[in-house]
Amino acid sequence: MTVGQRIAQKRKELGLSQEGLGEQLGVSRQAIYKWESDASLPEIDKLITLSRIFSVPVGWLLGVEEEPRDEAPSSRELTEAQLAMVREIVDRYLTAQPRAEPPKKRRFARFCAGLAAAALVVCLFNLFSKLDRVSQNYDSLRRAVNSVSSNVDYQISSITDRVEDILKSQNTLTAEWTTEPSSTDLEANTVTFDVRVVPRTYVEGMTAVFQARSGEDTVELPVEPGADHAFTGQVTCPLTDDISLTVVFVTGDRRETQWLEDYSSLYTASFPNLYLHSFLWNSEQDGVLLADRHLRPEVVNIKTSEENWRPDPPATLHVGLFQDRKLVSWYAEQDKEIIIYGPNSMSGKKSVERIWVLPRDITLDPGHEYCEAAVYTDEYGRQRIYTDIGFMYSETEGYWTSSRGDYESSCGPDGWEF
Repeated sequence: MTVGQRIAQKRKELGLSQEGLGEQLGVSRQAIYKWESDASLPEIDKLITLSRIFSVPVGWLLGVEEEPRDEAPSSRELTEAQLAMVREIVDRYLTAQPRAEPPKKRRFARFCAGLAAAALVVCLFNLFSKLDRVSQNYDSLRRAVNSVSSNVDYQISSITDRVEDILKSQNTLTAEWTTEPSSTDLEANTVTFDVRVVPRTYVEGMTAVFQARSGEDTVELPVEPGADHAFTGQVTCPLTDDISLTVVFVTGDRRETQWLEDYSSLYTASFPNLYLHSFLWNSEQDGVLLADRHLRPEVVNIKTSEENWRPDPPATLHVGLFQDRKLVSWYAEQDKEIIIYGPNSMSGKKSVERIWVLPRDITLDPGHEYCEAAVYTDEYGRQRIYTDIGFMYSETEGYWTSSRGDYESSCGPDGWEF
């Protein structure tokens, strides 16, 4: 069976529709259809989620591992600690019984107490048996989780290598193909890919069209066959974080489309790596963020890999305090003199680093969420915003505390006001 046939089989066994399975995975029904028809393969994280939904190993979905069989749990007797607890409860129960009664009543009371104690022991035994079964189930679940956790890393590392081979083996239109980003033009905000495709079956007069879908734009490049019936060319499209490359083989009036490769995060990767560690919730005092609070963003220049990079004009980097993504105050840039000590020396050398300082006290409004953000603008006017965890006032706790909000470590300027 192919990967798609295995997914379809398990989906039908669970009584799920393609739309229902798509809702659990956060994808469209069309995506499920493509998987089951072997037009495309799920991404690694989707394969792992599918394995959990279907209760099968990822390797089984890929056809490299057998489906496991369930094993019946074994029963266990009461432990010494549980028996000791039962004895203690029975002893306390008997000790609490009244003693100053006539002999007959006393014997009758002791008889009743014995029956009650016996009944209590039986109930406790049943209770402990149930608790023990629950404990066994928990231990089994924990072992299963640990097993999954230990295997996931291995599976992820091996799945990546297998996916391409599986796709190529199930690909019905191409004998081989390669795609690779060759260059980017940040001023025009475009990326160019080198594409080479060899059809599995070449027909005289066949042509091809390379397609690059980038965001909402689609770019097409018609190409003619070359040596060995290979189609090669360079396709240029807008630089975004969601780019998909396909090839369309054209023979007369017949058009056949084959997916080639998806690229994500290319746009984000064209910006510097910046880390903003703000810890705002540790700086508030009685609802006020005090002036002279300073930040030193950790920045790495993607061109030179230098740390503590200061952008050259016209590129800029600004840091500010935001309330619900609206600017409250920009921080002032300052040079701060520091001393750097060597690993084998008590004496250090002076250096200067750039810091950003809050210029005034800010009174915080408990009804809003605050965060610090760095706004980077490159020499072409493209912008990226880097944030850390925000903070807000907790009515239940009675103090300001960290808030995850919906912030990303880096994002575009949409939805921000500054």
